[in-house]
Amino acid sequence: MAVHDIVTDKSLLPVLQTSAVAHTECQILLSLLDPTLPSPSQDTIFAISTQQKLLFSLLAQLRGLNRDAILRIRETKQATAEARQEIDRLHLQLQNLYYEQRHLTGEIAACESYDHKYLSLPLIPVEEFLAHHPEHQDSTPHELMIARINHEHAEREKLEQARQELLKRKQALIAENKKRKDHLANLDQDLERFIDVGVFLANS
Repeated sequence: MAVHDIVTDKSLLPVLQTSAVAHTECQILLSLLDPTLPSPSQDTIFAISTQQKLLFSLLAQLRGLNRDAILRIRETKQATAEARQEIDRLHLQLQNLYYEQRHLTGEIAACESYDHKYLSLPLIPVEEFLAHHPEHQDSTPHELMIARINHEHAEREKLEQARQELLKRKQALIAENKKRKDHLANLDQDLERFIDVGVFLANS
């Protein structure tokens, strides 16, 4: 696989191109510096000097491109670190949401399975309630249950009020009966005294 197939970043392609040109120029310079040849001519020396200058220019370009690549790498690392921190923060937030969701799910399940007292109340049947209160025909089940509980509460308050009134009447009747009983007891005593006086006078 060629290097161009591996490196696809547009900012690195000039580095590869300059490196390839420098490699080619190095090969040309090496061919000019063949030690097996006799002492080089003036043209060869001039060509070597020119080739060296060209190669130094290419190496300077490569150093500049390398410096730019290092700066871009640092920027990329910094951006990657910041992105990783943001991902970690979001992941922690997501875990907290999952925990809260599990907690709320458990609370909902506990509420749904709770043995509510109102379920055991002796409420009148829905049909009978709707027959007496047709205004609740279109109510939701929740609203209907609240209305039935309020109706039961009102009926129990009426019954309690009636019980209190009957209790007062009972107490009044007990007091009246006691008063009459005491009066009768006094009459009995008066009668006995009257009889005793009558017997005493008769015997005199």
